[in-house]
Amino acid sequence: MNILVLNGSPKGQNSITLQTVRYIEKLCPKHTFEVLHVGQRIKALERDFTPAKEALERADLLLFCYPVYTFIAPYQMHRFIELVKESGVLLKGKYATQLSTSKHFYDVTAHRYIKDNCMDMGLKYIKGLSTDMDDLLKEKGQTEAKNFFRFVLWSIKNDAYETFLPDALPSMHVAVDVPECTEMEKTGDVVIITNREENDTQLGDMIARFQAVLPKKSRVVNIREYPFKGGCLGCFNCAVSGKCIYNDGFDSFLRDDLQTAEVIVYAFTIKDHSMGASFKLYDDRQFCNGHRTVTMGMPMGYLVSGDYSREMNLQMIVEGRAEVGGNFLAGVATDENDPNGEIDTLAKTLCYALENKYVPPQNFYGVGGMKIFRDLIWTMQGMMKADHKFYKEHGQYDFPQKDWKRMLAMYLVGALISSPKIKAKMGNKMTEGMLMPYNQLLNKIEVKRHESKK
Repeated sequence: MNILVLNGSPKGQNSITLQTVRYIEKLCPKHTFEVLHVGQRIKALERDFTPAKEALERADLLLFCYPVYTFIAPYQMHRFIELVKESGVLLKGKYATQLSTSKHFYDVTAHRYIKDNCMDMGLKYIKGLSTDMDDLLKEKGQTEAKNFFRFVLWSIKNDAYETFLPDALPSMHVAVDVPECTEMEKTGDVVIITNREENDTQLGDMIARFQAVLPKKSRVVNIREYPFKGGCLGCFNCAVSGKCIYNDGFDSFLRDDLQTAEVIVYAFTIKDHSMGASFKLYDDRQFCNGHRTVTMGMPMGYLVSGDYSREMNLQMIVEGRAEVGGNFLAGVATDENDPNGEIDTLAKTLCYALENKYVPPQNFYGVGGMKIFRDLIWTMQGMMKADHKFYKEHGQYDFPQKDWKRMLAMYLVGALISSPKIKAKMGNKMTEGMLMPYNQLLNKIEVKRHESKK
């Protein structure tokens, strides 16, 4: 077979992810592996897509190969997928799979993003492989890489691939009413970050209505207009100082102009099952903040134009971003059903969260994501010095072995219930004991209520 490796890493030949492909290639000398460094050469491909188009046409299998950056594939891979779709190259009937490296932080959303776009292009998608960065250096990881490609070959031989039910016709997006601006004096600072194209009047109207009904002062920042010099290179230049290797000033702009706001609202039109490549560029470049949750406690919201209700993966990303960051997701207003009502509700909810400093506890998306970061930064503290300092200062090294009191209590409980005789005598007393502190709390409230009535 002719296997085209689409290397989305900006590091090109030096990509750690690519080494797993090289390992597979050495085990499969009968197959031809051609590598297209889309991550490193994205600017050149924007100028002339012809070499990529020709490589795509002669390939039997497309292998998307990339490190996971901020919930999905890197910006460069996003942009490449946009270019593929714009080129009109016919890929229907070819096979596709993927291989990623990460610390398994939202690798599921990255893989679903690639899968959804493969299916858009009519490719026969085969489930991919998600690995840790150093898996290939271990015997287990080498076995998993061999077994993965063996499965890919078996799937192609048997024409076995993942299928999906086609969506119904796209929904008709509801027009937005933009009320006239009032002379009401507004205070505060709500920043609306968008990648709106000039001819996207629908998203423009959604932003305009939100600004009109929001009783807070707001400003719009269109990241398409920012002079980015390029996407994140994964170079870790910012690991110690927090200073990006690019000299386009984005790190300072992010910290001084955007993250100083009271609220951040993101506004975008869905493209390729995501917020679009330009937003991914913005997201990836935020790595100058490392893994530090510098906006925790800040409310945030979204204005989304498109079939958001059908984009389950995008919904997970939106919720996960807020949960990991320790932000209250005040809502996602879309134009699918009642944009006027949803926008108005979002504005009210954001104001409530600000006035009451409402920050609910994290759910699984947030707790699970932060545990991965916690362990990662603890291990890499010698290099990720800015992250390590932040985690120590904010008590994010919440390792369970530190809670020795609870551990001792559980040893005691375990000793008691391991004896059948003691367990029989206890009956329901253990449950009663577990409920005791809760009953004490409720009783205190009852006493306070009675005292307040006197």
